[in-house]
Amino acid sequence: MKDFTAVPHSLERTKRMTQQTKPRSSVKELTIRAVIIGGLITLVFTAANAYLGLKVGLTFATSIPAAVISMAALRKFADHTVVENNIVQTIASAAGTLSAIIFVLPGLVMVGYWSGFPFWETTAVTLVGGILGVTYSIPLRRALVTGSDLPYPEGVAAAEVLKVGDTNGSAEENHRGLLIIIWGGIASAGYGLLAAMKAVAGSISVPFRVGAGATMVGGSLSLALMGVGHLVGPAVGLAMAVGFVLAYGILLPVLTVPAMAQGGDLADIVGKVFSSDVRMIGAGAMAVAAVWTLLKIIGPIIKGIKESLASSKKREAGETLPITEQDIPFKYVALITLVSMIPIGILLWLFLQGSPISHHTGALIMLSIIFVLLIGLIVASICGYMAGLIGASNSPISGVGIIVVVAAALLILFVTGNEAQTHPTELTAYTLFTTAIVFGIATISNDNLQDLKTGQLVGATPWKQQVALIIGVVFGSIVIPPVLQLLMNSFGFLSVKGELIGPAGGDVANALQAPQATLLSAISSGIFGGSMQWNLFGIGAIIGVVVVIVDEILGKTTKYHLAPLAVGMGMYLNISTTLMVAIGAFTGFAYDRWAAKQANPERSKRYGVLLATGLIVGDSLFGILNAALIGASGNPDFLGVIPDSFGSAGKVIGLILFIAVVVVSYRWVKQKSNQPLPSELAAHQ
Repeated sequence: MKDFTAVPHSLERTKRMTQQTKPRSSVKELTIRAVIIGGLITLVFTAANAYLGLKVGLTFATSIPAAVISMAALRKFADHTVVENNIVQTIASAAGTLSAIIFVLPGLVMVGYWSGFPFWETTAVTLVGGILGVTYSIPLRRALVTGSDLPYPEGVAAAEVLKVGDTNGSAEENHRGLLIIIWGGIASAGYGLLAAMKAVAGSISVPFRVGAGATMVGGSLSLALMGVGHLVGPAVGLAMAVGFVLAYGILLPVLTVPAMAQGGDLADIVGKVFSSDVRMIGAGAMAVAAVWTLLKIIGPIIKGIKESLASSKKREAGETLPITEQDIPFKYVALITLVSMIPIGILLWLFLQGSPISHHTGALIMLSIIFVLLIGLIVASICGYMAGLIGASNSPISGVGIIVVVAAALLILFVTGNEAQTHPTELTAYTLFTTAIVFGIATISNDNLQDLKTGQLVGATPWKQQVALIIGVVFGSIVIPPVLQLLMNSFGFLSVKGELIGPAGGDVANALQAPQATLLSAISSGIFGGSMQWNLFGIGAIIGVVVVIVDEILGKTTKYHLAPLAVGMGMYLNISTTLMVAIGAFTGFAYDRWAAKQANPERSKRYGVLLATGLIVGDSLFGILNAALIGASGNPDFLGVIPDSFGSAGKVIGLILFIAVVVVSYRWVKQKSNQPLPSELAAHQ
């Protein structure tokens, strides 16, 4: 991966794109129809992302597919504009990031503090955290977006799509792009349906002995994961591959030796050791990587904030600024931020009322508010900067979450003293509740600067985008609680003790992994319960240090990098996820190399992105539909009409069909890439 911190990104392309779309003050931008369309997309994509995130620990960016859908819908109106389309994708992009709150909130169920997801509390936590994510990232816009060296790959890509929709022939381009997304969606949803019916296998895994220990190899037959891999690229895919090789090739064979000596089912031993030990090592590696990232960017962030404040003072002094430089005024940003502490305090007070630790209410609330104010700003800076470097999809949200939960737990432990010996569950839950607020800040700041980069390139008004993102936060906050409740009732989660929480008579094997929530809950529970495996966390930290050193050496001697956070993720995510993401990454890499040799390489590459997006959306939306059917029927195996005895044949058929769908899909997209648009044919005649 290219080191964007060492090799400045040329601003010439940014300047050319900005000059092509002049700031406009009279065109339609923040309209009611844009809000409605963006809101509808947000509701659907938030639900889909919540499902995907809980199932495999990954979410997908929604800006580009939202832009395509928006252009298809708004094209029916003669007075639509590119900046109006930008508002739609800005609102809808909240779905791709705010839904990452599911990496924390299920932990309250897993530790046994919540029995479900209360609507108003869940909505309020998500809403306040998301709004703070917007306000915290506004002062960073001038520092990290305007005139910045940061490439913002997804922001630039979204701008390219929007600009195509504002030029001649865009209707044909959008129609073809929409067909590709639909193709990918149908293929992915179709395979998901067959897997739910048990006609084909949803995953294949094979545990086996390695000396005195054991490990496994396998992969989820998920077209969505193929799409995720295509989008994250080969650098992240390779780093994740290194992570799962460390986990399954070295750590598991060593750590399973004691359990193997006691005997038992091979698959159960591998699964339990991976969940309890290997993931903790992965957490240590990710924590070191996240701290290293903070140390590298703290200087530029401080400088950027100072420049942002100086620009705000000029505007207050009466200096006229171009439309594209107009943020929500800083005094309002500060006011909203401070006023938001009131509902946060109320939420924390309600959370503590009636609990065994309520006598610490004053101290804990004061600590949490200060924590949100200070750590929230640091988190917004980290996530915004990383989104600029590698895109919002690849930004280390979960790595930042580890730092936040460890810091919060240690501070709360310091304030409450020996309470951890008598009430560890309550303290763990309070830590997760506080972390959820900060996590909301992280998710939205991760996305906001990416959107503002898109807006800069298409001549949008920043304050209107910032208002639009707040609207998107509101839509997302409303839909997340019922989706979480539906998924819990349909599939269930595993408690920190490995017990199923959710549907009566449900199958533990079908429970949602929720890897990030599981990890954060385990870390917090371990700190308060005295069972924190600091030795394993320390081993992971040492691995993280080694990976950071290797990454730095590679960066100074070659053009390549080994992303430390991606290595950590590869260590703590199940191999069924990481292996398929890696395969998808190299499949996408091979496709992009082919695309680069075509007559229109940009179009060919974009079509590959749209196919990957369709694969993700189709699988996710089917997952939500399946969850609805399961929730309504109360039967976790509602669609499983094929008998279990067909399982062996289903694995063979599934593997063959999966490969066939991938090959056919990419070949079809290649044909579409080389097929001229009707307007291009007419131009040559």
